[in-house]
Amino acid sequence: MNKSNEKSIHEMLKNTPSMNDSTDVVHSGSEQQTIKHSTTLTLRNVSNHSLTSPTSVSLEDESAYIKNGSSKLDTFRNWSITTYKCTKQIMLEKLGKSTRTVDLELEAQIDQLKETQKKYLSILRLSRAFTSHFYNCMQTQSLLSETFADLAQKSPELQEEFLRNAETQRILTKNGELLLNALNFFISSINTLCNKTIEDTLLTIRQYELARVEYDAYRVDMEQQRTGGASEPQQKYSNDEVQKKYEKCKDQYEKLRSDIVVKMQFLEENRIKVMHKQLLLFHNAIAAYFAGNANGLEKTLQQFNISLKSPNSVTSSWLEQ
Repeated sequence: MNKSNEKSIHEMLKNTPSMNDSTDVVHSGSEQQTIKHSTTLTLRNVSNHSLTSPTSVSLEDESAYIKNGSSKLDTFRNWSITTYKCTKQIMLEKLGKSTRTVDLELEAQIDQLKETQKKYLSILRLSRAFTSHFYNCMQTQSLLSETFADLAQKSPELQEEFLRNAETQRILTKNGELLLNALNFFISSINTLCNKTIEDTLLTIRQYELARVEYDAYRVDMEQQRTGGASEPQQKYSNDEVQKKYEKCKDQYEKLRSDIVVKMQFLEENRIKVMHKQLLLFHNAIAAYFAGNANGLEKTLQQFNISLKSPNSVTSSWLEQ
């Protein structure tokens, strides 16, 4: 029995494939299945597909990019040179080593306008302070009226005196509301004149002053170039370029100068008209209030089309209107 078993084992070992053949054979019991590997590669036809690089840039895009970059560099370069020239011109003017273009008549008008704005701002500040104090006085009068009326109910022996004082304070509070509307209208108009109308002209004047400095800077450089003593940044430009820059600055300076003359003329007419109206309003309202002329105060507000609005009133919403 043992010999037959040993024989069958030896026969099975003989039928076992070698290690070299094990990669090509799948063993399942006594059956063997051979797996064939393909040794050929399938080649696809790629001749119909275009090969493009994701980083490739067309010549037009590249030239546009270079042109844009060069324009920015030129702009920065021109700005740097202009800033240098203007700063140098301002320093030389303060040191008294350079001349400046002066229009005596226009400069006098500009100084007068700045002084006028300064005085009007002082009027605006004092008017706001007066209105604030007057409003606090009105609040006190209103509280006094309520207190007198309450004491009139609790003190029968002094009821008539308390009621008389309560009525006086109530009338003063009512008239004070009318005067407060007139004061607010006066403040609003002066504020518009100072901080918008005059400030708009002063903004143009500041632009004019900057254009004057730039014009003088290029004028001095051109004079130095004519005499052969051009500064270092100026040597990089030709005579034609210097002449063009000088003419450009001169045109800008003269344009702003003419704009200022026109603006100041219209501003003067508008200022006289506005101040005439507002000063008349201020005088009539103050005089009528302290004279106890309630009808005159109401007519003054109607004359200037001022809406009668209580300072403690709340504006109704658009749903209620």
